[in-house]
Amino acid sequence: MKWIIGLFILIPAIELYILMLSGKTIGVANTFLLIIASGIIGGYFAKRQGLKAFREVSDSVKNYQAPGEAAINGISIFVGAILVVLPGFISDIFGFMLLFAPTRNLFKPLVYRWVRKKMKNGQVIVMKS
Repeated sequence: MKWIIGLFILIPAIELYILMLSGKTIGVANTFLLIIASGIIGGYFAKRQGLKAFREVSDSVKNYQAPGEAAINGISIFVGAILVVLPGFISDIFGFMLLFAPTRNLFKPLVYRWVRKKMKNGQVIVMKS
């Protein structure tokens, strides 16, 4: 748990360094426009992918199926949307990776492993109806 505190300090510091370096290299105005453009483009794709994931979860529930894969996609898209809206290039890269299915699939084994670990520790309970 201590590593999370370190990440909350380290990642913004790296993001700030890269933003300052980018401002120095391509100019402050261009860096600002790039951040705004990535936020707008990311928001568009997040909305589109999010609605698609919501429909998949809804269809699964309507067909009396567990929405496992669709739910993981929805959570990934939600986290990706948050990352894309945050200012910074590193967060944008990870955000866009979570928004698109081919690269999102790279993160799914990590999510499944995390959920299994939580279930093993009794922190997540799966109920059958």
